[in-house]
Amino acid sequence: MLRNENKVKKNITQNKRGLWSDSWRRLKRNKAAMLGLIMVAIFILIAVFAPFIAPYDPNEIDLASVLKEPSAEHWLGTDYYGRDIGSRIIYGSRISLSVGVIVQVISITIGTIMGSLAGYYGGKVDMFIMRIVDVVMSFPSLLLTIAIMVSLGPSLYNVFIALGVVWWTRTARIIRSEFMRHREREYVEAARAIGNNDFIIMYKHILPNCLAPLIISFTMGIASSIMAEASLSFLGLGAQEPTPSWGSIINNGLQYLRTKPWYSLFPGLAIAYTVLAFNMLGDGLRDALDPKMKNNL
Repeated sequence: MLRNENKVKKNITQNKRGLWSDSWRRLKRNKAAMLGLIMVAIFILIAVFAPFIAPYDPNEIDLASVLKEPSAEHWLGTDYYGRDIGSRIIYGSRISLSVGVIVQVISITIGTIMGSLAGYYGGKVDMFIMRIVDVVMSFPSLLLTIAIMVSLGPSLYNVFIALGVVWWTRTARIIRSEFMRHREREYVEAARAIGNNDFIIMYKHILPNCLAPLIISFTMGIASSIMAEASLSFLGLGAQEPTPSWGSIINNGLQYLRTKPWYSLFPGLAIAYTVLAFNMLGDGLRDALDPKMKNNL
């Protein structure tokens, strides 16, 4: 009996390894996805090693260098305080990365809990949770986030809370559908038969089989989170001065848009680069982790 159980566990482990190795093989064949992966890696390296890469302190005021155009001294120019824009953009990548990751961790955690309860139990539990989801999703996400930020007050930490509270619904719907698909399968029935409780069945047996859509949602959600944070900072509701946020840098440069367009151009390009990188990687992961793609090999 014990030998048979060990065999089953070994086969499951080998199947999982095979699935991930096949997914990696498909991902490597996708040139756009690999380009996105390289771009994301560059973005992360810049964020992590910002103190060693940035040529200046991002908050250092130099009134003798106010609104200088791009030059050998300041590659991307300076702002109205004489601060180096290039250094502020490099340090701003830290803000964007932290917002993207933390917001997705919060939203995926809440969404996974709510979606798993709805999908596993069904009935009144499902109806109650899905009505909450419907109410939240009935409002435009950015407008609802702005309303929450106005009530909480402008702060980077409040951005984490507001976006996480609003965006968990997407993950909840994904996990709900996955749990409804898996809850009647044979391995779940076997887990019930040997006396496992609902918590073990949900989060030890079913949830690992839902990792693929979670990974895709996490990756593509980072791009949306970065865009949302930049929008909130642009409106003055996100990171506050002197924190170098890409959205606030763009907002500060609006009054000089005709005479000094580079002020807002470069942080805008940084946002476009980052969002494009995560979207390309997310699209590639979606294709690689989709079992239906095996037929195309």
